[in-house]
Amino acid sequence: MTTDAARCDVLVVGSGGAGMSAAIAARDVGASVIVVTKSALGASNTGRAQGGIQAALGADDSTEDHFADTLAAGHDDGDPALVRTLVEGGPDAIDWLASIGVPFTRDDGDLRIIRCGGARRPRLLQAGERTGAEMVQAMRAAVRGSGAVVRESTALEDLQPMDGGWCAVTRGKDGAAAEIHARTVVLAAGGGLGGEAARIGAKSTNHPDATPEVLELALALGAEGRDLDSWQRHPTGAIWPPGLAGYALPETTRSYGATLHDVSGERFVDELAPRDVVADAIIRIVDDGRGAAAPDGTMGAWLDTTAIDRDNGPGFTADRLAYVHNRYLKQGVDITKERVLVYPVLHYRNGGLIIDVSGHTTLEGLYAAGEITGGVHGTNRLMGNSLLDTVVFGRIAGTAAAREALA
Repeated sequence: MTTDAARCDVLVVGSGGAGMSAAIAARDVGASVIVVTKSALGASNTGRAQGGIQAALGADDSTEDHFADTLAAGHDDGDPALVRTLVEGGPDAIDWLASIGVPFTRDDGDLRIIRCGGARRPRLLQAGERTGAEMVQAMRAAVRGSGAVVRESTALEDLQPMDGGWCAVTRGKDGAAAEIHARTVVLAAGGGLGGEAARIGAKSTNHPDATPEVLELALALGAEGRDLDSWQRHPTGAIWPPGLAGYALPETTRSYGATLHDVSGERFVDELAPRDVVADAIIRIVDDGRGAAAPDGTMGAWLDTTAIDRDNGPGFTADRLAYVHNRYLKQGVDITKERVLVYPVLHYRNGGLIIDVSGHTTLEGLYAAGEITGGVHGTNRLMGNSLLDTVVFGRIAGTAAAREALA
């Protein structure tokens, strides 16, 4: 260990929603914080999340319903204590996000809340069509204003326990190594499915920097994991035109009325069932020879996006799904007039490091939050719960790590 190592109370590894939430929370407690992120602050899967964030705020909703839906979607494999912490933290998470500047969409002054797959009640809140990007923008400003030290283009290369905390070895873009001595550490580097997809040759919605080395490092240190091979596929990954291959049409497309059909035009699944149910149904009809072929021979199912305007009136798609509409228009497809072809695409790692309700892993002084953890979602994640997870457990882990460091 070098004597000129940087020192801090809390080291946060990763700067998506969970990492930034943790850094802000730790600073609020009064801890000194260093954030290391291997690309730019906020460059993450969080910023790619389009659909929205779930929280039980509707007049006919409750955290008990959210709890039951989350457990059921995860095949009752979730840790009930973690699930309860997630859903009970939902309303406060929305208030906090609004307080730092996330512009949640409203209709006539009231929050727009819609129903998504696997939810028995309307529970999905949105900030325009790219809720994750709006969250990242607000969080990035909050981190910059918090006084946390941010080291961009800096990868975690090694992490080892030391007297009084942890020693991290990082490597910058210029190849130079540096040490950081921290009393506690929060790992928030994601599940790494971008790297997993590249390894197995699959399409993925993940950010290119979403690789699993931090998760693997923690497991090698002896941190316990669970459900590590449980991955979620997003049901409606675009397969045509080629310029959109792998892009996931958000769940709101189906919430607003788009329907799934086989090659004969028959509907074959409840479009608002949990994601794994819908994804498995699409895979099954293709395997059974009922799929529809793209011009290049790629097989998938028809997603009838034209139903949205038929159900809701002309212009609804262009208003509520402007981002999706425009992406397809740029590729020469008008989704208000043409169906689109879809097939499930690799999306999310359901499992990860075991944590308790404070975000503490099984190793002393090591916390984790977000997609790098397991147990919050069971073996299938309810849509909209990932963004909530980053905020609820990011703030919890940052707070707990700071309090331990300052004790």
